[in-house]
Amino acid sequence: MKNLGKIIIIFSLLATAGYAKVVAKVYPKSVVSGEVATYTLTITGGEVNKPLISTICGSNVLGTSSQTSIEMINNDYKKSYVLSYQFMPQKSCVISPVSVEVDGKTEQSNSVKVTVKPAVQDKNADFVLNLIPSKTELFVGEPFTLNLVLKQKEDAEAVDSKFIAPDFKGFWIKGESQATRTQKDGYVITKASYRLAPQREGNLTIKPAQLKIATRISSRDVWGGFMPQIKWKSYFSNPVELHVKPLPNNAKIVGNFTIEATADKLEINPNEAVNVTVKVTGEGNLEDIKSFKPYIPGVNVFDEKINIKGNTLTQKLAFVSDKDFTISPFSLAFYNLKTKRVEKISTQPIHIKVNGAVKKTALKIQREESVQTPEQPLHVKNRAKVYDKLSIGIAFVAGVIIGILIMIFAKPVKFLKKERVLNLNDEKLLLIKLLPYKDKDKEVKKVVDILEANLYSSKKEKIDKKLVKELLTKYDIS
Repeated sequence: MKNLGKIIIIFSLLATAGYAKVVAKVYPKSVVSGEVATYTLTITGGEVNKPLISTICGSNVLGTSSQTSIEMINNDYKKSYVLSYQFMPQKSCVISPVSVEVDGKTEQSNSVKVTVKPAVQDKNADFVLNLIPSKTELFVGEPFTLNLVLKQKEDAEAVDSKFIAPDFKGFWIKGESQATRTQKDGYVITKASYRLAPQREGNLTIKPAQLKIATRISSRDVWGGFMPQIKWKSYFSNPVELHVKPLPNNAKIVGNFTIEATADKLEINPNEAVNVTVKVTGEGNLEDIKSFKPYIPGVNVFDEKINIKGNTLTQKLAFVSDKDFTISPFSLAFYNLKTKRVEKISTQPIHIKVNGAVKKTALKIQREESVQTPEQPLHVKNRAKVYDKLSIGIAFVAGVIIGILIMIFAKPVKFLKKERVLNLNDEKLLLIKLLPYKDKDKEVKKVVDILEANLYSSKKEKIDKKLVKELLTKYDIS
């Protein structure tokens, strides 16, 4: 009789469901912040145009699945679709009805409410997570250690687990240690640590870490039998509150550093590159250090992107010139937490000699002093004037004759003259020739930038040879 009652209840439920075209549900109806809920749409009908759902309650859909089944209801076969959408709600909300096209008609689902509760740490649970900072008051950019401690009861079982690290938004992650495991007082204790630094001042919060544990449970199906299942449960750590202060004396960098600069050569040929590497080593907010690229009159300077690895910052620079020059010291100012004052460190200047550099010489103007000669007789002066006029006449006639000859023979001579053609594959020579016109012509600047990158960096790009020829012609460069 009991089984007969269950069968009657089941068929009555199926008959009721036959009248509902689209039914929406959410499981679980109440979740903890950071947990995943599943939204389902059960659609009954023959031809179904499945809806496209990408967000639910403002949260992106994390995964989808679908099932199809055929049931007999009141001696009539009905086809049903169950569409499932996983999402992580951020706050309590009501999921609005969804429109679905079923057998050529538009049907709407019911609305569903989901409740989101704040994450709460249960210190008596089988799994307990704790976040322990090395300090709670610090300066902007000051490194600190955040220890993560997981205590697991020795008799606690887990089929599977997923760890979700805290959201470190507003912090630089400088490093992460390997986890260590020990046993004490009936617990298995796992420890790991993060090396962090705050990016801005104010009261900052590190949200709780989350640990998802899967365990086996047994539940009864609709026929009264036991069915093994996997159940996920989330465990949360405590949040961490930090008070971050601005650096004193308008300092931008905090920590303790050393700096050095090395050049690959101190003597070069004209327009040859000198490669200099600047290295800063120490503990602090290396991420806030700007490029060390200097300005040196008459010298082209190229800088590569700053590279940070561990507690070392490196930057490579290239210097190109056709005359001797000096690279001024590279310097860095920072607030030293130990001495409680702003300190400045610098490298030594680097003097570069360019072989065959053209030296500038002072322009000497030689004045001709007039020499007074004795007064000549009048007949001598008149004779000199006649000779002067005759010389001028002869010079004029000769000039006319030479001009006529040039006009006659100019064209053949032009064809006989061998023109010098610039090799467009010689990028260094092209750079030297075009460099003087860089600041006055945008097209020249474009070509010069490509040539500089090809010569003094790892980047390689083809130049527009047609454009180069036009520029060479434009500025009469050969």
